[in-house]
Amino acid sequence: MQGPDPASPRPRFGSREAVALIVGIVVGAGIYRTPSIVAAHASSEAAVLLAWLLGGAISMVGALCYAELASAFPHAGGEYHFLSRAFGRRFAFLYGWSRLAIIQTGSIALLAFVYGDYVSQVVPLGPHSAAIHAAAAVVAITAVNWAGVAHGCRTQVWLTVIELLGLALVVIAGLLFAPEAAAAAELPPAPETSLGLVLVFVLLTYGGWNEAAYLSAELHDAPRRIAGVLIGSLALITTLYLLVNLATLRALGLAGTAGSEAVAADLLGLVWGPAGAAIISVAVAVAALTSANATAFTGARSAYALGRDFPFLAFLGRWRDREGTPGNALLIQGGAALLLVGLGAFARDGFRLAVEYTAPAFWFFFLAVGLSLFVLRRREPDLKRPFRVPLYPLTPAIFCVTSSYLLFSSLAYTGIGALAGGAVVAAGAFMLLFVKPRSLPMEGAS
Repeated sequence: MQGPDPASPRPRFGSREAVALIVGIVVGAGIYRTPSIVAAHASSEAAVLLAWLLGGAISMVGALCYAELASAFPHAGGEYHFLSRAFGRRFAFLYGWSRLAIIQTGSIALLAFVYGDYVSQVVPLGPHSAAIHAAAAVVAITAVNWAGVAHGCRTQVWLTVIELLGLALVVIAGLLFAPEAAAAAELPPAPETSLGLVLVFVLLTYGGWNEAAYLSAELHDAPRRIAGVLIGSLALITTLYLLVNLATLRALGLAGTAGSEAVAADLLGLVWGPAGAAIISVAVAVAALTSANATAFTGARSAYALGRDFPFLAFLGRWRDREGTPGNALLIQGGAALLLVGLGAFARDGFRLAVEYTAPAFWFFFLAVGLSLFVLRRREPDLKRPFRVPLYPLTPAIFCVTSSYLLFSSLAYTGIGALAGGAVVAAGAFMLLFVKPRSLPMEGAS
């Protein structure tokens, strides 16, 4: 990369803001959608709770791997930087391209559609209401983050607080106020083969904690704090998910949870009527907006790293030092997300299209990051590592196996979105024939 530049990321926020970003990304709209799917494929209430606990444990394994990489190689490029050191900047280019064109932009678009769907129940704007609200959300979060890192972090902290209050409302209503569901209304035993499908949805709901890697260059004392931030965030998220599922199972039962298309709205409707359902609709919209804001914040930083490495995309690598933001990267990312929202407006299900478009590339590069830990341990054995993953090599091996399984599952879930995502990755591979990385040493290399 280029040599030292005064206009570059530097520590600007602490552990509180980092935890707010991670929790905000992970605890999105998924927790309001997934419990019914999990319940429908589980044999008992205990199996549901075990699946969510196991999902938290598997995510914690991945977080331990990321904690070692982020503490040893703190960098605004996050995973892009790890892959560059392990497999070379050409492979990292393919990741950076896929993240900019597929992974982050697709995630922002699908979260914006969730926001649009729920806000449209309160403020309908015609046949394309969800897409209009989704586009407005993309513009708003891009503008907030472009205005400066302080604005983005402050917005994220408050959105996360509101998001957690919404979840707390579900938990309190289900555990303290809702009448206990009749024990007789239970599902027949689910097939034994359903555990894998249950874990797929559970792990997707836990997805997003890896974005902490992109905070390592801007977190005060990152080598010492990053492991605690990751582990603490996931412990909080796992506790919240277990409490939400306990509340829904107590109030609706296994059969009621499985048969609900909006478990939180049904639960609050049971306790407080239509007003409760309206309140939770707003909470879901806030949750989606919170995740979209945090995703935009971290996604632009990997695009910045890509621009620093490749002259062809140098405009992405310009940092607005006073505001502490990669301004051009945010604008390009927002424009790409708006394009996806526009395409989704004419699809039968914009949310599903965005999921299909995003998932295969996400899990492929997740697996590559897990493998990079093995490569960097062997290649740079004497490098100072403030945090070392425990039980090496077993822990990262488990991480790689679970990522491989989810990659297979996402490829099996094919559709036009997955084909489009594959075409974009292929376009990035074709570009590698013509683009070359800078010949200067990598920024921040040891």
